[in-house]
This record gives sequence, C-alpha cells and structure tokens, in this order.
Amino acid sequence: MIMELEAHGASYYLNGNKEDLFHLLKTCGVNMVRLRIWTDPYDENGDPYGGGMNDLGTTAALAGRTVENGMEFMVDFHYSDFWADPGKQVKPKAWGSLSGSALETAVYLHTVETLKSLKNRKLVPAMVQVGNEITRGLLWPDGYVDQTESMAALLKAGIRGVREECPDAKIVLHLDFGTDNQMYRKWFDAVLPYELDFDVIGMSYYPHWNGSLELLLENMNDMSGRYAKEVIVAETSIGYTTDTLGCKGIVFTEEQEKATGYPATPDGQEAFLRDLYAAVRSVQNEKGIGVFYWEPAWLPIPGCTWANKSGSLYMKDQTEAGNAMANMALFDAAGNANPALLNLKSM
Repeated sequence: MIMELEAHGASYYLNGNKEDLFHLLKTCGVNMVRLRIWTDPYDENGDPYGGGMNDLGTTAALAGRTVENGMEFMVDFHYSDFWADPGKQVKPKAWGSLSGSALETAVYLHTVETLKSLKNRKLVPAMVQVGNEITRGLLWPDGYVDQTESMAALLKAGIRGVREECPDAKIVLHLDFGTDNQMYRKWFDAVLPYELDFDVIGMSYYPHWNGSLELLLENMNDMSGRYAKEVIVAETSIGYTTDTLGCKGIVFTEEQEKATGYPATPDGQEAFLRDLYAAVRSVQNEKGIGVFYWEPAWLPIPGCTWANKSGSLYMKDQTEAGNAMANMALFDAAGNANPALLNLKSM
C-alpha cells in the first residue's frame, strides 16, 4: 500500500525521527519485503482499483527502494487484476476468453515478462510466489482446486517462467489457514503426482482466525517433513489496539483480541511476534525460514482503502471497502514505529 499511502501524506518515524520507510525497516532488522503484483489493476477508463495500485511499475519502484536499502524482495504473483485469495481468483480481463494451453501460455508469458522487466532494472527477487493463497486454486474456473490437473498445469506454467528467468529464486506455493493440517495434506497430496518444482510452502497465519501457535507449529513440522520443503509464514498480523482509529471496515475487534490470547496493546503485539518467530525457528531440521508481516505500514489515512468503487465492482465484492488493517500495523496512527518493530533485532 505504500505508494498510495505516501501519496496521501503518510510519514514514518523511528524514535521521533522521520525516516524513509524502507530505510527504517532495514535499520530495525527487516531483511526481505514481499511485493504483490496485479496484471492490470485499472478499469476501462484507466482509473485504478485502489489497494496500492500494484501494477508492474509500482512493484518495480518498490523493489528498487527495497534493494537500495540493502534488503531482498519476494514477488507475489496474484495472476489477477486485483486481489486473489480463497474467496476470489478472478481471471485478468485480458485473459477472460482464454482456457487450456492458451491460458497456460498467458501465465507463463506474464511471469517471464514481469521478471525480465525487473531484471532489466537490476532487480532480481530472492523468492517468487506463484499464486496468492491458492487453497481453492487460481484463475477460476479453469484452475479451481477440484480441477487438479488444470490447476497444476497453470502452476507449472508460472513455475517454468520463474525457473527460466530467476533460477536462483526460491519458489513458494502459498495457502491460507496455516493451522489446518488436514487441508494442507489434502492439497499437497493432490498435486504430488504432477511433480511441481517448488521450494517453499507458504502459510497465512492470523491468530484471531486460525487458532494457536502450537497448531501452526505442528502443521509446519508435518508439511516440511512430509514433503521435504522449507516453510514460511507468508502473512501474519495482530492488533496493537481494538480502536477503529476512525476507519471503516476494521477487522480486528475486541472479539478477535480474545481469540488471540494476547492483549491488543503495542506490548501484546510484540509478545505475539516474539512467540511466532520462536515457533518458526523451532521447526524441525531448520526448515522454518521466516515470517512476512502483512501489511506493516498501512496507516489509518483517509482514502487508502483496500478497494475503491471500481475495484469492488471488478471483484463483485459487496464488503465495505475500508482501511481494514489500520489497527494491526507495526506503526501507530501517527506513523511511529511500534515496539514490535523497534525490538525486532532482539527477537
């Protein structure tokens, strides 16, 4: 969201001093940034859908700032013009009539062209996520999870593009609900015959929705051992307050606070992350390799919502589009770094 946030006046502070966000993150100990990319996040009039406007130009600019400040980056391909998750995997507008090998080719070419463009700017990702939260597949209906052969073919197309352009990058396959071991086993068992060439199993883990750290660790241990892959928490967050901060659509409330077992305070946020990092480090055979926080810098700034009107129409989403994550950032409402970020190096 950072380009949109900064355009609306967002500023970030470390110990009272105003800092560039990427320099601040590096100073605090962050070593990699996860950057989503959408194919064409604009309506027929050329107006952006919102949510950070993460097209190729935006992603390249953010990758540049990441690398300039001494960090690596992951590219997260949504293979959609806007948000892709277990509830929606909408084909890009330009691919709407494609199916079969033609759709696979589109996935391959989009992957290759994106990575070539980044490489031409001397920006090479350390990790690439082929699809976002693909628990129920991608590029519906062709790649719906029940169409396992078609889903696997589309994933193979993206993977082939990554291997050709960025052979040293680790490839991530990412599902949601990181505590659901049965679901993970079912999904990865189903694709096993197709011999997908990937390196890391990515998991979303939100304590207010997904349950205990113990369940997450059990799943990470099982997945890493069962499939001989590294595991990573590709998304996580927790509230540092239950105050809505004047925003619409806030998802973290007192009810969610109770579900986490951590107080919704800056210190509670730090305690959760400290425990999460310890859990990931304790995965057997050192297969737990890291955690990405989503989205650390999303301040409660008016107009910086996850979708505007045209974006909601594109997704056919009736949910109120607000600043849903504002009270779960790693900064307070004024942009001051929270203890969870200030003390990252000690975790």
